[in-house]
Amino acid sequence: MKLLIKNGRVIHPVTGTILLQDLLLENGRVGLMEHGLNCEAGRTIDASGLMVAPGLVDMHVHLRDPGLTYKEDIFTGCAAAARGGVTSMACMANTSPAVDCPEQVKYVLDRAAQANGVGVYPVAALSRGLRGEEPTDTEALKAAGAVALSDDGNNVDSANLMRDVLIRARQLDLPVLCHCEDTSMVAGRAVNEGSVSRQLWLEGRPAIAEEIMVMRDAMLAEETGAAVHICHVSTARSVDIIRKMKKKGVRITCETCPQYFTLTEDEVLTQGAQARVNPPLRTQKDVQGIIAGLKDGTIDVIATDHAPHSVEEKARPLSRAPSGMIGLETSLALALTRLYHTKKLDLPSIIRRMSTNPADILHLSRGHMSLGAIADLVIFDPDESWIIDPLLFASKARNTPFAGRTVKGRVKYTIAKGEVIYQDS
Repeated sequence: MKLLIKNGRVIHPVTGTILLQDLLLENGRVGLMEHGLNCEAGRTIDASGLMVAPGLVDMHVHLRDPGLTYKEDIFTGCAAAARGGVTSMACMANTSPAVDCPEQVKYVLDRAAQANGVGVYPVAALSRGLRGEEPTDTEALKAAGAVALSDDGNNVDSANLMRDVLIRARQLDLPVLCHCEDTSMVAGRAVNEGSVSRQLWLEGRPAIAEEIMVMRDAMLAEETGAAVHICHVSTARSVDIIRKMKKKGVRITCETCPQYFTLTEDEVLTQGAQARVNPPLRTQKDVQGIIAGLKDGTIDVIATDHAPHSVEEKARPLSRAPSGMIGLETSLALALTRLYHTKKLDLPSIIRRMSTNPADILHLSRGHMSLGAIADLVIFDPDESWIIDPLLFASKARNTPFAGRTVKGRVKYTIAKGEVIYQDS
């Protein structure tokens, strides 16, 4: 069926322009794109007053499938993605069993093919069983459909193992996504080392634990020539390290998440385990450093690190609750609220970090607005206010510290390969 989108303001993230254009989608691709289109279509969407952009590409999601599906599964994760304007996502390997062999990659792809049309791209484990001891079969995992390697959730403590994997990944042109926290400095610790940890009489996770590993992996990227991507950057000094390594020409990219440019460690005092994440929420100085990194392009990507947990798990005391928060259904609204409406970033810059850049890092043919491009789109109202209510989420999980917060920017339609998979009612 042909789908005609009329009167929308179309965001072109690569050129940084916003144009009043109509789009005709046919056979899953963008067939025509110009102002004043008058042609027959099976369905017409009037996008007057709305923004039309490439569908979001979230390159850091935990779908918990296989094995932990009481938290989330591929079907509910895809439904949540659609509500948030996400049309493609890369899911991490820390499932049960881990996605560390071709059979598990195939399982994820087969399940995703039965979902709602959101593209699901498996990130395979860097080490067998995520134990950081023995490398996985990189070539076989890529052949099976893995788009990257990562032990996310665990730091790779062995520099020798990381170096060996980077050499193999470079030969196959696979990006390696790095969770950077020195295990010996953070094991069993729930919150940032600082004023809040002292108030709660808890051992903290020091910022240096992240920064040491960011520097190590950046140096390994420089030495091997591999493409290294630093996950969920949370400190101002990590941003500075990456900025300097980029200036040297090192193949390094990085991401941050809405919580790291919106919240500080003080959130733990009022929200407890709902605000427990790894790496932890940091200080206001770090929030400012993250925003500076987004503004100057040091930070390439805004991802979610969508990490679902059950209500019972998050109800445990702070020191025993699991780390993580969900974000698929709120990431665009939080980015618009915190970055666009405060004039920190314009709309093309936000969409570039939430769509084009992650697609390019993972070598996906997504995130671009052009004739013949795959018709993955999000249509949103950047000015509509709404209150985040986890009870309305499509995700199985409810663990977000943003519950009850008023945000500005709402997804109205999500389109995957030319088909409407979500419409705001």
